[in-house]
Amino acid sequence: MKVLITGASGYIGNKLAMTLADRGYEVHAMVRSADSDKRLDHPNIKVFQGDVLIKESLMLAMNGCEQVYHVAGKAGTWAKDLSVFYNVNVEGTRNVLEAAKTLGVKKTIYTSSCGVLGPSLNEPLCENDSRLVDFVIDYDRSKKMAEDLVIQYSKEGMNVAIVSPAKVYGPGHISHSLMLNAIISKFLKKRITFIPKPGTYRISFAFIDDVVDGHILAMEKGITGENYIIGGPNISHYEFFHRLRTLSSSRGYIVKLPKSIVKAMARIQELNYKLWDMPVLFTVKSVDHLFSNYTFSSEKAIRELGYKITPLGKALQKTIFYLNHETDV
Repeated sequence: MKVLITGASGYIGNKLAMTLADRGYEVHAMVRSADSDKRLDHPNIKVFQGDVLIKESLMLAMNGCEQVYHVAGKAGTWAKDLSVFYNVNVEGTRNVLEAAKTLGVKKTIYTSSCGVLGPSLNEPLCENDSRLVDFVIDYDRSKKMAEDLVIQYSKEGMNVAIVSPAKVYGPGHISHSLMLNAIISKFLKKRITFIPKPGTYRISFAFIDDVVDGHILAMEKGITGENYIIGGPNISHYEFFHRLRTLSSSRGYIVKLPKSIVKAMARIQELNYKLWDMPVLFTVKSVDHLFSNYTFSSEKAIRELGYKITPLGKALQKTIFYLNHETDV
């Protein structure tokens, strides 16, 4: 069977492409840069250079495919031009759905984000819970708009479902410095990491292998128009890095930064951008995002898809081994 994966050079997309190829699927891997070929070297993978904003390239890559995994997206908390989030994440998704509709694709899976649901309070959030606060990050808002598009197309008869990964980590390519893998790697090498004070904010940490399995299970069993959270254990920043430190026999330091200092760091970045056009890693608006609980329930995916969560210790051991031995990170 032929399947298309958009964003196949990205963290999740690359792992998904290699997994499906290993299982015997003929994978059409759509990437923006030809330099991505080396991470997609597999006899069952055919690389297509293109862009979700260029309809012709989408149609070419999708031609003959029975299934589509739309993983491509613009991530992050900042961009020089914020419209890029809406162009790629919303209009790009519209183009993928239109192409799939035109070519008669049997089923499409759209990769969203748990960030759409926003921060949680006392209990983990579920797929149908309402967002508690307004959107402050354009990435989250644009992903919500894309979700609305998917639901609209499903109501019009298209077979398409949504998966929403939590905070993903584990063996795989590091694409940016705020990615959890990059932070783990620096902790293992430089023996220090910074977490939001008091360190007790809880997050759903999702292991990459589980996230990839969740995508495939959603394609096999997911109901059209439905959303499935694919997460992991809900634990604090401190507990996560303490387990990491213990399993790696590291003497690394876990430094708890107060919100006032993190906001000051964000203001300095924004000032540097205005004065010297230096990139911004995180904005003042996004700081509250760091100082919040982001816990989610994967119970629906477990119940309806057969989704499984790898124990934290086992997942961390695999991650430590990969980051300590992989040179291309």
